[in-house]
Amino acid sequence: MSKKLTIGLFGFGVVGQGLYDIIKTKHLNLEIKKIAIKNPEKQRSLPAELFTTDRDEILNNPEINTVVELINDTDAAFEIVSRALASGKHVVSASKKMVAIYLQQLIDLQQEHNTSLLYEGAVCGSIPIIRNLEEYYDNELLHSISGIFNGSSNYVLSKGFLENMDYDTALKQAQDLGFAETDPTSDVGGFDAKYKLIIAAAHAYGIVVNPDDVLNIGIQTLSAYDMQYAREKGLKIKLVPVAKELDDKHVALFVLPKFVNETEFLYNVEYEYNGVTVQAAFADQQFFFGKGAGGHPTGSAVLSDIAALRYDYGYEYKKAREKQGLNFTNNIELNVYLRYDDEQLVQDLNFLHIQERYYSGSFKFVIGKINLQNLIALQHRIFESKAFIAFADQLAGVSLASA
Repeated sequence: MSKKLTIGLFGFGVVGQGLYDIIKTKHLNLEIKKIAIKNPEKQRSLPAELFTTDRDEILNNPEINTVVELINDTDAAFEIVSRALASGKHVVSASKKMVAIYLQQLIDLQQEHNTSLLYEGAVCGSIPIIRNLEEYYDNELLHSISGIFNGSSNYVLSKGFLENMDYDTALKQAQDLGFAETDPTSDVGGFDAKYKLIIAAAHAYGIVVNPDDVLNIGIQTLSAYDMQYAREKGLKIKLVPVAKELDDKHVALFVLPKFVNETEFLYNVEYEYNGVTVQAAFADQQFFFGKGAGGHPTGSAVLSDIAALRYDYGYEYKKAREKQGLNFTNNIELNVYLRYDDEQLVQDLNFLHIQERYYSGSFKFVIGKINLQNLIALQHRIFESKAFIAFADQLAGVSLASA
């Protein structure tokens, strides 16, 4: 029999409202006691007495046994979540940046205080990827996880490829629809996808990685030349995070634009939808598809976590506890496409092997193999020079670099 959850909710924005909309249509053994908000002047559709601007009204309330954290301030979110866990309350969060940055501390807090933190809504909206990695694949050997983890950037790319819309117009439309923030850097720059990848990798491989150590290059410098090249080759460009086990000791993580062909699942994932491909040793290739943005899709994932807490569910972090001997590395070789103006940049990137080189007026590109560590060292120059780089693994594989 499920136990009753008395909930303190932090944040009543798009996801918070979406969650409330879903809850009121269900007959669940739970009650929202109080909602903490930042702006008391904003008009609300619920009774005023349900809201508070004092977080302690929730955190210090012994009647509240569950905290749901849905705010966009990373440091404040960590304070709320850590205090709640330490006080014996279970927590559900959708803050991917907060979870990724503080993951090890959050794991330790759960173990120390015998409390549970669930965060399915932090990764790929409505797609239940964390629970599947944690449970379904708990004894599986996973070769790789990749996909489209950010609906905002995918919306922009879809508008460009399917409707010939230029980048700036597509981004403005994504912002107007609420898919992208006023400052879209986290979405189009690959930061959001990186945080989600780090969380997924922790459950897939048992490794906890510092986000600062993981490369993320986004789509801000995408040009009409790059899209035209992709069309001519029968390809599309997607922003793809990758976690790949290279051998029995090393795992690589990175986020890059990627050329995908029509045989790949991601080829048909468009607009605000997300897709996750899991390549496993025994289950082979499996694909998860669903909406990755929006109040109701993300709210449904949050509600799934809340419902699981009624039965005392918690992540076991089995692969992390088993210490499988896997280590994160950036010492790998990738096959990439680089469109550039600066010849010195190509020399400094020190391509290990060049497969193709093209010059025609203002359109110059090179395709070849490069060490990821060189890419990390020069990523700011790539951005500042407005060069565009994409992972082109269908032309060559990914391998552990020679010592």
